[in-house]
Amino acid sequence: MTNTVANHHTRPPAQLPDLRAKRLPRYAAPAIALAALVVAAAIVYGAGIGGPVLVVVLGALLHLAGLFAASNAVEGRRSARNRTWSALIHSAFVLAVLPLASVVWTLVSKGVERLDGDFFGTSMNNIGARDPNGGAYHAIIGTLEQVGIAALITVPLGVLCAIYVVEYGRGRFAFAIRFFVDVMTGIPSIVSGLFVLAFWVLVVSPVFNDGRPGFSGFAAALALSVLMLPTVVRSTEEMLRLVPAPLREGAYALGVPKWKTILRVVLPTALPGIVTGVMLAVARAAGETAPVLLVAGGGAAINFNPFENNQSSLALFVYQQAGDASRYAPARAWTAALTLVALVLILTVAAKLLARRNRLGR
Repeated sequence: MTNTVANHHTRPPAQLPDLRAKRLPRYAAPAIALAALVVAAAIVYGAGIGGPVLVVVLGALLHLAGLFAASNAVEGRRSARNRTWSALIHSAFVLAVLPLASVVWTLVSKGVERLDGDFFGTSMNNIGARDPNGGAYHAIIGTLEQVGIAALITVPLGVLCAIYVVEYGRGRFAFAIRFFVDVMTGIPSIVSGLFVLAFWVLVVSPVFNDGRPGFSGFAAALALSVLMLPTVVRSTEEMLRLVPAPLREGAYALGVPKWKTILRVVLPTALPGIVTGVMLAVARAAGETAPVLLVAGGGAAINFNPFENNQSSLALFVYQQAGDASRYAPARAWTAALTLVALVLILTVAAKLLARRNRLGR
């Protein structure tokens, strides 16, 4: 009996199965990618069928194939599919970021040449082809005034239109509003410029201008508002629809009128999304050239009055300088483009911070 107990206690424990799945080492994916690029370069340059772009594309395909084969052999088919799809997602992210990074790098590298006080403090008035000076002060003023007036016209109108469609609109009239907003979304900018030219500049403005057509920054703002309106309406409509119904029902249950519920509950809840849509519309309007060229005419001098005489904008300034024969014009064009992007970025960040502060304050 004693020997039996002793043998029982001295018996070696049974080996437990290893539940840890086999996995590729961390350096496997980078090593496969490097090997794929080397093989792709050897194939492309050896056969003389392409350049660096083809090497990257072929290397990416070889990397996916090699990663799937290695993972399938070590980890199994399920892990191999997971790794392959993860690699595809990361590749799509890189492909999406590369053009944006390229644009930003090009703007910054070529736009810093004229980042000086003369560029931001002077206009192109009396600047010849051989004059290295001249700036975009007049275009910056024009962009701020035109986009600001267009926003003052568009934002209240677009938000009220979206509120009607979501909160009150029923039947054919609401359907007609949605239909025409969708149609306006695809209108080319030149069409809005032609509309304002035919209606405001050639018909309405001569009444207040002694019978002469009145090209002005205000006319450009009207054309830009036509482009901004559908974006504001659609984005606001979608944000209002995302507001949970229990928020409205709770306010109604407490006896709050519908208009006050919309003003105090629905709009503050949807405010961040509405601000995003408004800034998208502002960015599109700030980058338009054709409407400003048609109804504002452009100009080299500074004009602070948006209701009289020609007025330029940053987008139009970039277009004019890019086509100028002067060897100093490309630097002005790149700096103006960088200024336009920075201006839109600053306005977007400021609007986001303001919306966030108001939301947190409630």
